Amino acid sequence: MSNTYYLPQANEVELFEVAASMNLPLLIKGPTGCGKTRFVEYMGDKLKRDVYTVVCHDDLSAADLIGRHLIDENGTYWQDGPLTKAVRNGGICYLDEIIEARKDTTVILHSLADYRRVLPIDRTGEMIQAHPDFMLVVSYNPGYQNLLKGMKPSTKQRFISLSFDYPHAGVEKEIIIKESGVNADIAQRLTTIADEIRQLDDNDIQEAVSTRLLVYAGKLISKGFNPYDACMHSIVESLSDEREVLEVLERLVQLHFIQKN
Repeated sequence: MSNTYYLPQANEVELFEVAASMNLPLLIKGPTGCGKTRFVEYMGDKLKRDVYTVVCHDDLSAADLIGRHLIDENGTYWQDGPLTKAVRNGGICYLDEIIEARKDTTVILHSLADYRRVLPIDRTGEMIQAHPDFMLVVSYNPGYQNLLKGMKPSTKQRFISLSFDYPHAGVEKEIIIKESGVNADIAQRLTTIADEIRQLDDNDIQEAVSTRLLVYAGKLISKGFNPYDACMHSIVESLSDEREVLEVLERLVQLHFIQKN
């Protein structure tokens, strides 16, 4: 039984289990803070596999994933990177926000994400056959894609795909209660605020409020923080720097939590 709390939305647990049993790589698409990383951690616990998480960025190199030669008092030695560790020993290598990585870096995944399941390491001359319990999982936020950043079709078509979104109100309410400790009434108000924010025009706000931020607000409230202030610090101020947008968001919060004088 997994020790990581996660509330399933649809068939994602079953899909992950089948993919893992058949050595299929998995691509998870979804907005920021919708539970992608939590889900992977949950499945790692459930399947009893270590999870090697790499947060991708513009400067991520192939060496950051595979490994590099280092020097100590005894001379030069090789140190495996997180991808190589997962390939050798078994486990889930989770590359979060894969589209942030350089394309020349993601190319090294190709031989792992098809029938070969091998990782060539040029610097050591090794050709590592993946452990039977190795699984490759990547994720990204489709909302951040543009012409310069996006997965190459040759990479994307090596994965089975799973789409995530923010939980339905009833599920999100249950998550907030479980994660933050607030009562059902407060959780309902937070989910209603989130729903109203998510209905705003995309031109008004770049990123909708995440379940993560709602849990943060709930945690502050559960510790005695004024609900209005908790929402301002955890939700409103986190979503925008534009004064006009902040005023709109503040009014939404005021509809559900009276400002403390």
